[in-house]
Amino acid sequence: MKKIAIIGCGISGLYFANQLQDKKIYDYTIYEKKTQLNLNDGYGIQLSVNSIKLLNEIGFNNIASNEISFPKKVNFFDAKTSKKICEIDISKFNTDNRRYTTLKRSLLIEFLLNNIPDGKIKKNIELISIEQGEKIKLSLSNNSTEEFDYLVVSDGVFSKTKSIILSKDTSPKFFNSIALRGNIKNIDNNDISLYLGSNFHFVIYPVNQNKEFNFISIIRKKFSKNEILNQSLFENSEFLKSLCNEIYQKTSLNLNGKLENIKSFPIYVSDKFENFEHKNIYFIGDALFTFPPSFAQGASQSIEASKEAFEEINDNTDVYYKKRLVKIKEVNWRSKLNHFAFHLSNPILIFFRNLVLKKLVNNKIFLNNYLGRIYRD
Repeated sequence: MKKIAIIGCGISGLYFANQLQDKKIYDYTIYEKKTQLNLNDGYGIQLSVNSIKLLNEIGFNNIASNEISFPKKVNFFDAKTSKKICEIDISKFNTDNRRYTTLKRSLLIEFLLNNIPDGKIKKNIELISIEQGEKIKLSLSNNSTEEFDYLVVSDGVFSKTKSIILSKDTSPKFFNSIALRGNIKNIDNNDISLYLGSNFHFVIYPVNQNKEFNFISIIRKKFSKNEILNQSLFENSEFLKSLCNEIYQKTSLNLNGKLENIKSFPIYVSDKFENFEHKNIYFIGDALFTFPPSFAQGASQSIEASKEAFEEINDNTDVYYKKRLVKIKEVNWRSKLNHFAFHLSNPILIFFRNLVLKKLVNNKIFLNNYLGRIYRD
């Protein structure tokens, strides 16, 4: 029986574990540095049909429909005036049982955990060092040493495991942007609303069919290195209040007093795709590559990568990183282009951007290439 170690208990690691669950030829252990997983987080995520297809293979289609939402459109608005610019019909990429889905991230984590037996997850444990040979030997923070045939690394954007394996600092770079996120209730809209402003944008979408909505704003900001490393700054109530007021003053949409559970965090992205040549070691999720958030593909790509890594191990092939690199390049440039276009501040450029948007959202060839290649392939 092949033994597999999974580092990290996020979406990618848990989905990978679900793939192993029905395969009797594998024994696996998940190592998680946290002592407890947060299943009370009400913040949202978006899942396009590429990942819904894969989730349905492990029973996601059995989740109660009122616990998730199926937006049909992305509506673009001018943040300053709240005037609608255009809309994209994302339901065109749906099939009967694969629909663009929004939900609480905690609901997806809970679903993925439900299929994993007790004892498979070892909490409050980190990787200290690794020795590679015929077997992969892991030295762990609980003073134990374990041997495995495969190692799957899914410990997120600040992957300590990645730095240990590559013997260098693999820290992501600050994207000169911060995220402000929260929850809103009782909005009369079941679609995704995207508001474009000067050096910022924000998105509102339902996370279920119970009138609960996710709010996420991406704001261009520059900070000193010390400020970025100061986690308390992003948790400071006055700082959060100043970010909210900045958004309130730049949009005519009445958000004042409606946002709840506000949090902020700096946005980091991968500087480059690392050259992985380590046999039997697979990086997935944000540990593999972290995208700017403006294309809403982080979770979907984590699931895709997990599926491809599982298939590589199961089929004994050698195409995982080559295949992933192609998709990463496609998603990454779209994410950066969206970020640039959403944050334009020059009135002339904004005018032409809006004209182009109105044309492109009705162009089937463009939509099939820009969205369809990612959503369906």
